[in-house]
Amino acid sequence: MRNNIVHIGAQELTYEIRAIVAIAEKLNRLGMKTNMENIGDPVAKGEKIPLWMKKIVADLAMKDCSYGYSATKGVLETRQFLADMTNKRGKTQITAEDIIFFNGLGDAIQKVYGLLRHEARVIGPSPTYSTHSSAEGSHAGQKPVSYRLDPDNQWYPDLDDLYLSVKYNPAISGILIINPDNPTGAVYPERILREIIDIAKEFNLFVIADEIYRNLVYNGQSTKPISDLIDGIPAIAMRGISKDFPWPGSRCGWIEVYNADSNPLFKRYIQSIVDSKMVEVCSTTLPQKAIPLIMSHPEYPVYLNERRANYEKASNLAYDILKQVPGIKVNRTNGAFYMSVVFEADRLTHTQTLPIKNPEVRNLVEELVSQRGIAPDKRFVYYLLGSTGICVVPISSFCTPEQGFRITLLEKNEKEFTRIFHTIAESITAYLNS
Repeated sequence: MRNNIVHIGAQELTYEIRAIVAIAEKLNRLGMKTNMENIGDPVAKGEKIPLWMKKIVADLAMKDCSYGYSATKGVLETRQFLADMTNKRGKTQITAEDIIFFNGLGDAIQKVYGLLRHEARVIGPSPTYSTHSSAEGSHAGQKPVSYRLDPDNQWYPDLDDLYLSVKYNPAISGILIINPDNPTGAVYPERILREIIDIAKEFNLFVIADEIYRNLVYNGQSTKPISDLIDGIPAIAMRGISKDFPWPGSRCGWIEVYNADSNPLFKRYIQSIVDSKMVEVCSTTLPQKAIPLIMSHPEYPVYLNERRANYEKASNLAYDILKQVPGIKVNRTNGAFYMSVVFEADRLTHTQTLPIKNPEVRNLVEELVSQRGIAPDKRFVYYLLGSTGICVVPISSFCTPEQGFRITLLEKNEKEFTRIFHTIAESITAYLNS
């Protein structure tokens, strides 16, 4: 090329959650049955959308207005409905103008980071959901900046690490919180959220709170939305319908902006997000129109309670199986539908293997693990996939030095779910002892 056309942050755009699908597909072509436990799509794992919800969507699809553009920020009636829901809590008051719709939170995340000044950094958790870390690193053209989540303390944030990271890196302008957390399934108590907000207040930072799993908290745990606690600090909450309804294929998410007028720079930054959305015109209309009808339906809270109960049961089944396995650290999942497992230090090597019966599959896995610089946990994930057909995601791909894997709790068949986790437990033991 006449000039280098590659963006300075292109190397940070990685998404192992889907990248590993290509490997699983190769195994399928070689005749191997796979269990896809890598991606958080409840529908793909057998979640049945209730008939009353389908009827709402079907009725909307019969209306001509569902096929037109919406306002740039989103359908006004829906934004007002959501603002009213936040305002009922009485802590932070917003209007419909403080809500902006996007084509899924992936779209929102790209714009929120992409429209920051190049030098401004947002510190996020480690491990973290890779869409956040990739977007933040790409915008800056550098590795993401992060604070540690502690696997020895229920995956709670290491607040000392966060404080010192912010104090000694003046480029940090914002703090990302994911609560409930992806990939760990941790749910943060109010005291931790308040301490993070205190750090933001001391150093004059804004806060981003990814709350996409806000309605999926169980095992007797509780938390607070950031709107209850933010206390005048500029903040953005990220929400959507892909996990709650669940309707991931709708690509429908939104941000709620708090205290935009408290700082002129933050206000101008938010306006740049609106301007960017205006260039795009708007987000998909039909799912926005469905939100008030579904969320106000009398069956909706009943349906959410049923789903929470199912995930609670799954989290305890998985925890009870894996906590018995030597050589790993595992915490009970209390929110969302993921579990992150890490290996104890120095337990992984580059010589460990699992038996693979199919010679073509074995050759493929051996070729993959021979790649230079492959992470030890990725090596384990490839051997697990080749040996058992169970597809998980290496935890090192979530912007962390920890070595382990993330798995979903979405399998609906309890017998199959139990088999999968027993197989993983046996495979870990066999791998560490190989």
